[in-house]
Amino acid sequence: MPPIPTLPSRLTRAQPYALGLFRVVVGLLFACQGAASLFGVLGGAGGDGGTIPAGTWPGWYAGVIELVGGVLVLLGLGTRSAAFVASGSMAYAYFTVHQPEGLFPLQNSGEGSVLYCWAFLLLVFTGPGALALDRVFAPRGESRGADEERKEQATAVAV
Repeated sequence: MPPIPTLPSRLTRAQPYALGLFRVVVGLLFACQGAASLFGVLGGAGGDGGTIPAGTWPGWYAGVIELVGGVLVLLGLGTRSAAFVASGSMAYAYFTVHQPEGLFPLQNSGEGSVLYCWAFLLLVFTGPGALALDRVFAPRGESRGADEERKEQATAVAV
């Protein structure tokens, strides 16, 4: 009779899928922010149905980063690079727009910027997880999953 898998082992097997779902949700929400700013959909910029005028610094450029970066992260295409740029844009937004209003995000309404910044930074280091287009378009041998990398690390540690 085979051993019954423990909860931690089941969670470890599900990790790439949970990470992939996290990536999809964060990417979708970020892309919606960009679409709202650029096209006035979903309430528009500032919630009044308006748009940010094209070429306006930094709002329009932030909207482009949000839309393009969000779609790339959502699809899992160039995830680490897109997440790096998105994380940096959210750090910039926090320190230029929110932080001057107060020290902590709760005081300056910067919670969204901080959470996006750290969520994207996490994706830079973890990669896209399961069900990402990065794995489809990667050259053979470069699209290793998290399980394969973990087994290789465990083997190296055991030796």
